[in-house]
Amino acid sequence: MKGEVVYLYAFDVADEIALGLVTEILSKKAVPFVVRLSSQIPRELPLYQPLAVEPLVTATIGERPVRVLVRVYGVGVISVTFRVSWEGDSLRSLMALHDPRLDSGDTLDRFARRICDEVYEGLRPVLIRSSRIIEPEAYTVFCITDLGADGDASDWFVKNRREIAGLLTQTSPEALSEDQIQETLRIRRAYERTDLVVIDWDAALVVDTKGYMEDLLYVLELANLQLEEFRMMDHRLDKYLDRAYEDLERMRWAFLFGLRRTLSKLRRFRVDVTRIADEVTHITKFLGDWYLARVYLGTKERFHLDDWRQSVQQRLSQLDHLYHIFQSEIYERRMLWMEAAIVLLFIIDLVALFLFRH
Repeated sequence: MKGEVVYLYAFDVADEIALGLVTEILSKKAVPFVVRLSSQIPRELPLYQPLAVEPLVTATIGERPVRVLVRVYGVGVISVTFRVSWEGDSLRSLMALHDPRLDSGDTLDRFARRICDEVYEGLRPVLIRSSRIIEPEAYTVFCITDLGADGDASDWFVKNRREIAGLLTQTSPEALSEDQIQETLRIRRAYERTDLVVIDWDAALVVDTKGYMEDLLYVLELANLQLEEFRMMDHRLDKYLDRAYEDLERMRWAFLFGLRRTLSKLRRFRVDVTRIADEVTHITKFLGDWYLARVYLGTKERFHLDDWRQSVQQRLSQLDHLYHIFQSEIYERRMLWMEAAIVLLFIIDLVALFLFRH
């Protein structure tokens, strides 16, 4: 058996990246990433294409070279991918590659962050509303291109289902219950008897004895990117809502102009989040290949992307509610000042009439 292990890292770095202004990434010419798809995809359907480079970075795991890929997405995400070859007699030998260290002693997480930091610094002029880089969304894909004596992926899956479940859950296969095995292997797809995809929350297994799986890896990368974006939007909305409610309470007796400034910030933030959520969702809008679409829908279910999007939508509704509260405050204060002005004018009128009579 042989193949490679692919480590995906998605970093949210900005609200948007002006890809049209990017010519180089890490001193290499940036080119649109093109993936070869099935002939079934309609020719008129566009596929989202990030800018990509393969920097010359020297790193090894177990004396095997690590291939580094960097992709930059217009929705404000930098994707860092590591790929290392693998060969062994069984799936158990892959367990050690779940979270390996480089031969230098560094972790893949820190290595990915350093590369992202370099890309981030080089892209600063084209980042729109950049944000502080925090924890990325990481995902591991175990790819197998040679099953050895078992050439049929379907038969091989039946024979090794317990070992596959143990690999994806990082648990001893013998310790897993049948219920957990069924849940881990529940979301799987296959197109021919030579290929297979099993999708779990933290890792996936991709088998293709024909050797080409770039399209499947790209779909998994897009879904991982969407998870990172929805997670970050949900986090930012939580913080912003808490701060906005505090501002509303503090400014209940503040001047009108301070309240109007807060209302303007709230309106801009609401529009920005709505736009970003739509752009992130539309990245996978044109997956015309029906098999890739099925793989994406399975990944979407496993990553609970619909739940994350609903959470973002719920907080956007809270923003709408807060927006109307601020508007009501402004309207009530305007009416209060108008009524006070009318009363003041009435008093002045009475005083003037009283003075002129005497």
